[in-house]
Amino acid sequence: MSADDLHPVVLHHIVNTLGWPGLRPLQEAAVEPLLAGSDALLLAPTAGGKTEAAMFPLLSRMASAGWRGMSVLYVCPIKALLNNLLPRLENYASWTGRRVALWHGDVSSARRKQILRDPPDILLTTPESIESMLVSVNVDHRQFFEGLQAIVVDEVHAFAGDDRGWHLLAVLERLTHLIGRPVQRVGLSATVGNPAELLGWLQGSGEGSRPGKVVAPETAAVPSRTPSGDVQLDYVGSVSNAAALVATLHRGEKRLVFCDSRRLVEELGHALRARGVTTFLSHASLSVDERRQSEQAFAEARDCVIVATSTLELGIDVGDLDRVIQLNAPSTVASFLQRIGRTGRRQGTARNCLFLALDEESLLQAAGLLHLWGQGFVEAVTAPPEPRHIVAQQILALCLQEHRVGDRTWQEWWNGLGPFGPSAGVVLRHLVGHGYLDEDGGMLFIGPEAERRFGRRHFMDMTGVFTSAPEFTVLSGRKEIGRTDPALLTEEIEGPRLLLLAGRTWRVTYIDWSRRRCFVEAADGRGKARWGGTGYGGLSHALTQAMRAVLLGADPPVRLSRRAVERLAVIREDAVDSVHPGGTVITRDSLTDDVRWWTWAGFRANATLAATLDGIVVSGQRIDEASIRLRSDLTPEMWKAGTADAADRLCLPDVDEKALHGLKFSVALPERLAVATLAARLADLDGTAAVLGEPVRWTTMR
Repeated sequence: MSADDLHPVVLHHIVNTLGWPGLRPLQEAAVEPLLAGSDALLLAPTAGGKTEAAMFPLLSRMASAGWRGMSVLYVCPIKALLNNLLPRLENYASWTGRRVALWHGDVSSARRKQILRDPPDILLTTPESIESMLVSVNVDHRQFFEGLQAIVVDEVHAFAGDDRGWHLLAVLERLTHLIGRPVQRVGLSATVGNPAELLGWLQGSGEGSRPGKVVAPETAAVPSRTPSGDVQLDYVGSVSNAAALVATLHRGEKRLVFCDSRRLVEELGHALRARGVTTFLSHASLSVDERRQSEQAFAEARDCVIVATSTLELGIDVGDLDRVIQLNAPSTVASFLQRIGRTGRRQGTARNCLFLALDEESLLQAAGLLHLWGQGFVEAVTAPPEPRHIVAQQILALCLQEHRVGDRTWQEWWNGLGPFGPSAGVVLRHLVGHGYLDEDGGMLFIGPEAERRFGRRHFMDMTGVFTSAPEFTVLSGRKEIGRTDPALLTEEIEGPRLLLLAGRTWRVTYIDWSRRRCFVEAADGRGKARWGGTGYGGLSHALTQAMRAVLLGADPPVRLSRRAVERLAVIREDAVDSVHPGGTVITRDSLTDDVRWWTWAGFRANATLAATLDGIVVSGQRIDEASIRLRSDLTPEMWKAGTADAADRLCLPDVDEKALHGLKFSVALPERLAVATLAARLADLDGTAAVLGEPVRWTTMR
């Protein structure tokens, strides 16, 4: 099959309305499997035409087969991406007289009622919104979803690597069971290290029984080992210096600066504005209006900068970019590929990215990341193990959806999807035994404890799988600016309380503690920005090993500034005792008697090592990526005895009880299972085994 096999109306508009002489390679290659109804994973760099590759064949099938009702779900990880896609998909659907609608948390109740009365052919939505439709008493979900034929999951890699992926898969299985037939699944993704596995993950219970194909003619399944693009690495030392450089370089061009924290976005944005640079900001704690205005204004402007977190890493269209600048470094090569892929789209332009490191640690991380990139490495996307809390959430959600569920038939709703197999019975028994579910006459239904824990706002807290840190809404008059960490409102200060939000300084005038709101007015000076961190990450084994390689002399295949070269030389000199090409190093400081094992294994492997070697490590230590503190009285003989069989008795890391609060629905699990879930996610057994297999050198530092 080829483009000629698309529906004649779709093909006519591609040629005459869009003015395209033909389809791109990905779009051409996607026609055959999608028209045949196969599941597929479409891989291409950012702006590679993935949306059209999925939708042109599906619109053709819709027209040829006469699909009726809401027949295609188009799922995205963030609402801004859905908003961005709406006009484009409305245009494509109109070619065949079809309609598109948007349903997410910002869509009004009046608009939702209109959608229910007169469903569109294509619905743009999020997994959480699908869940809310399934559990809502206002939605006849059987009637609404009865015509469903296909599901497109955009940025599927962004789902698969965390619990939202498990939630999405579970909801898709419930939809399949609800309508009584398989639904075609199409995933869109940037380059990943394990495309076949990602496709299998997307297929869920259909893996092995349904046809599926990875379509990646432009990227190939294995990334090129000759990276291309103009990539530079510089060391600037401070946000102020970074702002001065960004303000001076590339004047007259449109620049996108990525920062990996909201605080850095605010600080750099404020510093750029102080230098007279037209600057816009985008991050998750800004209000919807603030983000939308920034992104729209940036898309229409030329000589300007937008500073953003990973919110702009995904496929949101912010116009034609000239430059991407990265403050410090992302934690994965995949993320870097997404970001550099925002450039080089115009004819005659090349992909480019300028790294600006603020400190030595970030310089080493950036160099390690670019070293991995130079080797053609891209991380595999893997689902987090043991999603028992998602199982608990799904059982409760199903009982809300169906009101009563058979105590012997409930597992059928997930069609044999792994986590919902026999092991899920333990979770169900806990839910019944602790009042989250009631049981009567062989039927399960919502119990008083679920009402108490999750019943607020018609159980809307049940539809999402992440716990959000408590934040205060910041208002200037009636206008919402965004949200801030309550710690900024409680810490002791002298003088006025100044916040930094949306790149501007605000003076707090009143705090409404009961409603979690604070009122502000514009002020001079520089406020403070702060948000609590979440997650249990740390740098990976692969990235930390690449940083070790840099310390041993490897240079990334990019342009290094003179400052970066000089600072890397200093870093390498300082690390001479902690790295060795022949294996790992144990150092003893002769002055402090501090004994440290320089594993360069990554956060999770080091956490696993600390749990496994509990007799020879310092207990309760803060785990980092590079080293582990050992007992001060440790001798080579004690070390040999303590590690002799360690690879055969690896232990899962210890879990801080406070960390359980970040695992949403952990209260609906037996505590031992909640702890086991987090411990499995903290572990890196492969990285641990690799380090234990390396020779160890002992050295004394003076």
